[in-house]
Amino acid sequence: MLKKNGFTVSEKIVRRLMREEGLFLRIKSRQKYNSYKGEISPEVPNLVQRDFHAECPNQKWLTDITEFAIPAGKVYLSSIVDCFDGMLPVWTISTAPNAALVNEMLDKAIATLSKEEYPLIHSDRGCHYRWPGWIERMNRAGLKRSMSKKGCSPDNSACEGLFGRLKNEMFYSRKWENITLPEFMSILNDYLVWYNEKRIKVSLGNMSPLEYRRSLGIAT
Repeated sequence: MLKKNGFTVSEKIVRRLMREEGLFLRIKSRQKYNSYKGEISPEVPNLVQRDFHAECPNQKWLTDITEFAIPAGKVYLSSIVDCFDGMLPVWTISTAPNAALVNEMLDKAIATLSKEEYPLIHSDRGCHYRWPGWIERMNRAGLKRSMSKKGCSPDNSACEGLFGRLKNEMFYSRKWENITLPEFMSILNDYLVWYNEKRIKVSLGNMSPLEYRRSLGIAT
């Protein structure tokens, strides 16, 4: 943000000033939500092979589910991450990690595509991506599936990394005792909109994903 506003300051100076002011990033290690229920459908190869680069939007998508546990209960987020720039084309939020959570998200994602776009979609080996509803939607849209190896989180690290940043920035740093589930879902949704439209990324020249696409003339 300093660079974006015309200030040139080294990262070392920023870190020193943060230490002097007692500013620290809060990081918590929590057990990842696991939706693996065994090999309930034929194996799908890992076509991504940890290459999370894409030459254009809607070429290579990653997807996963993450869980938020607050005193009022649990909330689940299912999202698509575009490898081109980290944009989140769609997401769904629910209090149940069921088929509807991922199938609704996939329906919304497919609806954003043009007739010439057929992104590869990479996921872990969770049951949601092996149930008939997901497979039927993928086949009907002519989309290719790719899956991580069993128990190998680095195979989908770009998606898991986004979830980690999300939780460090908007979840772990707050207390949620007096927040209802609908209120939390609204806060989470607002963060995701902010992530797409405002949150800068150094890799995008200190622009947000939306700003970056606008700079390339591929978004309005």
